Amino acid sequence: MGTVTTELHRFLTITGQRLKNGQSVPEMFSPAVDAAWHEMLGTPQYAALCQETVGRPIGHVAANGHGPIAWVSAYEEAYGPLPQIWFTDAGGNVDHDAIARYRSTGTVVAEWDCTPAGGDGDDVTSKESGTGRR
Repeated sequence: MGTVTTELHRFLTITGQRLKNGQSVPEMFSPAVDAAWHEMLGTPQYAALCQETVGRPIGHVAANGHGPIAWVSAYEEAYGPLPQIWFTDAGGNVDHDAIARYRSTGTVVAEWDCTPAGGDGDDVTSKESGTGRR
């Protein structure tokens, strides 16, 4: 798996853990990882990835917000510090200031425009269901 695909796998794994624990779904704040998510939506590979990481289909819904990213500590416990791809836009441009803030404070404050959707009735795998940074 490439870096972006690896990070999507990790993100969905954390999604599954948060849903299982009754926590809110994690915020997708990386345009680069979100772009990979959009590319996979609706494919057999995505369905298999969801089954592997979460145990059920996971959709993609518009959900705008800004603030602290609550799932960073769970990521760090499982995988170590967030890699640069989380601070990269869909065009490959790295936000070095955001990385520096994260490294100095241990927290991420960011904007997002989508989240996973795992509840009953959610549109789970259609490319058309996703909005976001494309």
